[in-house]
Amino acid sequence: QTTSSALKGAIQLGITHTVGSLSTKPERDVLMQDFYVVESIFFPSEGSNLTPAHHYNDFRFKTYAPVAFRYFRELFGIRPDDYLYSLCNEPLIELSNSGASGSLFYVSSDDEFIIKTVQHKEAEFLQKLLPGYYMNLNQNPRTLLPKFYGLYCVQAGGKNIRIVVMNNLLPRSVKMHLKYDLKGSTYKRRASQKEREKVFPTYKDLDFMQDIPDGLFLDSDMYNALCKTLQRDCLVLQSFKIMDYSLLVAIHNIDLAQREHAMADGTSQTDMRRPAAQKALYSTAMESIQGEARRGGTIETDDQMGGIPARNAKGERLLLYIGIIDVLQSYRFVKKLEHSWKALVHDGDTVSVHRPSFYAERFQRFMCNTAFKKIPLKPSPSKKSRSGTTVPRRS
Repeated sequence: QTTSSALKGAIQLGITHTVGSLSTKPERDVLMQDFYVVESIFFPSEGSNLTPAHHYNDFRFKTYAPVAFRYFRELFGIRPDDYLYSLCNEPLIELSNSGASGSLFYVSSDDEFIIKTVQHKEAEFLQKLLPGYYMNLNQNPRTLLPKFYGLYCVQAGGKNIRIVVMNNLLPRSVKMHLKYDLKGSTYKRRASQKEREKVFPTYKDLDFMQDIPDGLFLDSDMYNALCKTLQRDCLVLQSFKIMDYSLLVAIHNIDLAQREHAMADGTSQTDMRRPAAQKALYSTAMESIQGEARRGGTIETDDQMGGIPARNAKGERLLLYIGIIDVLQSYRFVKKLEHSWKALVHDGDTVSVHRPSFYAERFQRFMCNTAFKKIPLKPSPSKKSRSGTTVPRRS
């Protein structure tokens, strides 16, 4: 029941203290025990010799695995002062659309970071994941998996509020025209009436198949890079027995945006400011996928703002902002139970909760066959006679 402003204030005080005290510790390799360390500091409202006075009730701030998370932040090119400046310099902005999980979401004022409240089980699960997550990121910093920058807990008034700091997938400076949460499952995967009434609803798989039946078209390099990344990420999730994750796909339609600007006819000149690129490494959709695609393929790549260039069936130019979300739901007994019960009532294969390996395969199949497609290359006239051959790529 703590008020939102008290929670935001406590988060900022806690992060300032923990990052500051970490900077006095020498850089060193991450050791196995670093993943299990929990540091705790008490913030009385009158202040102490370690903490400043503040206007909130007394609270305790816990930092999980501080040295390991410092390493992750470094891997993503986030300097300690940037991290502090982004999160603690200006008030955090509360996002109204909390997820189905009922989590609270805050975004830093510069759009870099999302802070999300997580349940006890999810925080515990993230701690268990850390050694494997570390191993995976070392081999593979380009990933669509969430980028976790910190795990903290605010204890106040007998309540524990656990929060995780992550990369922000959807920059507010780019207007998203459509947003989908895709799992590759069709059972009950349609946005509810309540969701549809929101200003910026999140649609689901059946809505996607209805709205964009032909899928989203990507340059072939881009398509290959995306599918390769999804494949690697799914393998990691499967190895942790994780499922029920989704691919969040937000679509900015460049052509539609230009028409909207033309209609607004000069009234909204201020909106045309080019948003600053995100500071964190690999934090944009474009940087998260592997392969040659980032050198720019056959689609004009002048002004991408971190989005992945694509087209729809009408040929309109799009920018896609994507990432895998909800990975902290581990496939525990509850999920197994849920699946066997649903499978008795319905055809088991369309249910969204499944064995991790089946889930991963179905997820990839849906993304790489239904959601995303390669732009077909048009054969040039001179090649018509040997129609079997491929057309050399335009440089």
